[in-house]
Amino acid sequence: MNHDIFRTIRDAVVTELRALLPDLPEELLARVLVEPPRDPSHGDMATNAALVVAKPARMPPQKVAQDLSARLTGRAGIVSAAPAGPGFVNLRLEESLLRAQLPIVLRAAEAYGDGRTGGGRKVDVEYVSANPTGPMHVGHCRGAVVGDALANLLTKAGWAVTKEYYINDAGAQVQALAWAAFWRYLEAAARAGHAGRAVLRSLATSPPEQAREIVENAFGVSLQYGGDYLVPVGEALLREFGDRLIPAEGEAPSEDTLSLVRERAVTMMMAEIREDLAALGVHHDVFISEAALVKSGAADRAIAELAARGLVYEGVLEPPKGKLPDDWEPREQTLFRSTEFGDDVDRPLRKSDGTNTYFANDIGNHADKIARGFDELVQVWGADHGGYVPRMKAAVAALSADKPVSFDVVLAQIVKVVKGGQPVRMSKRAGTYVTLRDLIDEVGRDAVRFTMLTRKADAQMEFDLDAVVQQSRDNPVFYVQYAHARCRSVLRQAGEPAAADLAAAPLEALADPAEMALIRRLTAWPRTVEGAALAREPHRIAFFLHDLAADFHLLWNRGRDDATLRFIREGEPEATRARLALVAATATVIRSGLAVMGVTPVEEMR
Repeated sequence: MNHDIFRTIRDAVVTELRALLPDLPEELLARVLVEPPRDPSHGDMATNAALVVAKPARMPPQKVAQDLSARLTGRAGIVSAAPAGPGFVNLRLEESLLRAQLPIVLRAAEAYGDGRTGGGRKVDVEYVSANPTGPMHVGHCRGAVVGDALANLLTKAGWAVTKEYYINDAGAQVQALAWAAFWRYLEAAARAGHAGRAVLRSLATSPPEQAREIVENAFGVSLQYGGDYLVPVGEALLREFGDRLIPAEGEAPSEDTLSLVRERAVTMMMAEIREDLAALGVHHDVFISEAALVKSGAADRAIAELAARGLVYEGVLEPPKGKLPDDWEPREQTLFRSTEFGDDVDRPLRKSDGTNTYFANDIGNHADKIARGFDELVQVWGADHGGYVPRMKAAVAALSADKPVSFDVVLAQIVKVVKGGQPVRMSKRAGTYVTLRDLIDEVGRDAVRFTMLTRKADAQMEFDLDAVVQQSRDNPVFYVQYAHARCRSVLRQAGEPAAADLAAAPLEALADPAEMALIRRLTAWPRTVEGAALAREPHRIAFFLHDLAADFHLLWNRGRDDATLRFIREGEPEATRARLALVAATATVIRSGLAVMGVTPVEEMR
């Protein structure tokens, strides 16, 4: 069910526009918008209808606006319609129509705002997708919250959503993880008294800070990961395999050994990642392994399909911009014709050793998503991957040429964590960064999730640990939660009236401008959901809730000075019921918005 009063009024505008200009094509009418005016003094809504149709109708937009205004004025629910500016039409609605939205809110409960914009289309939302090489950090946190809230938002707006985590468990970084886990295994073996080769004796007798260098020298490797989080992995390997993984003197671990260590390390890291995500309130429906896709031949099949369409060839790329000619070694490569789909250069699919590039494996990943029947693909990436977007768009367009699948990427910028005005020092356990669990332990899950959505994803963010726990209007987390707690306090004081009873209340007593402003804000919730979903911008929900809380707090504060605006009125049961309906509707919409954000509403503030 759609409860959008803006859609209702838009339907009225389009109906009158059709009557005024019967020959207008439907694709033109689809561009007609009804939105809140920039200046609230101009009315309740405004439409661009005259501007959209004026040129095809061969009429001045002001003339169309004037004629359309005449037809709309007096229509049910519309008090007046007036042309404005170059061709807009401003609309004022009957207050009774606005008040009539409160019973709709109360009967729908948290489902108020559920839409049909998505039309049940299947959308895969892939987010987080971190390399399983260590604990989740603050950068992962922002992408996790944005992706999860976006998936919730699309569900509310009518899409059939699958939440997906793509495990990057193939390639050099995971091989580096295997070596680091093997190092921790050797350390555990040395501590347990296992002997048999020089490296173990050195680890047993040398200070811990020299352990990395000892292992690097023994095997001629550079150990990339060194956090304490791999110590339990090494201990688990020792418990399972004893000394059977220790190579003979003068030998390196075999590929089979490293493969086994890699598998165990990835499994343990993913278990920890899932626990961290669960602490954040993030639960994926599907986990897809890059390594498993590579093993299945998904990338090779996708490349063969592209080749059959003439989109793969052997060629030499031009030198990269900024490189001198003598820096460039032309080499024939297997290339994808991504320029045919909007990319600036064609892209390599094979490395010099004949193995797939990361891009080729990613093509396999997206071919798998398309094969699973998704109509739309939405992914949340770190902002440093922005340059990768055009080639992936090109690949998806090529792979879904027979039945186009849309592809959207939301880029999430980095987050800087500060406390007392200073950057927070690194996590000892992770070694090089602030972990997600550090952040949750410091301020709580709800504060983390809400705060991460108070900026557009691609905007820089400073996460101030002091600010997010302040109880002031400058802290949006507190400000919105306090509004809900105040609503619940009023309803408890009133004896928890049933929503069905309040939905039947006469509402004429709600006439003060502050009350009507709050009602207008509530009626904008379905439209906010639709707009945020289409734009892939879940931060709009946080903005809306902050504005809604501001409207409610204003009314609350006015009631302190003006007894006629208090929610519970002694001796005036009908006026009280009307105001309680407004309070209950406000609490309902706040809960609906917080549910999209994955934040738990509070019943009272302590």
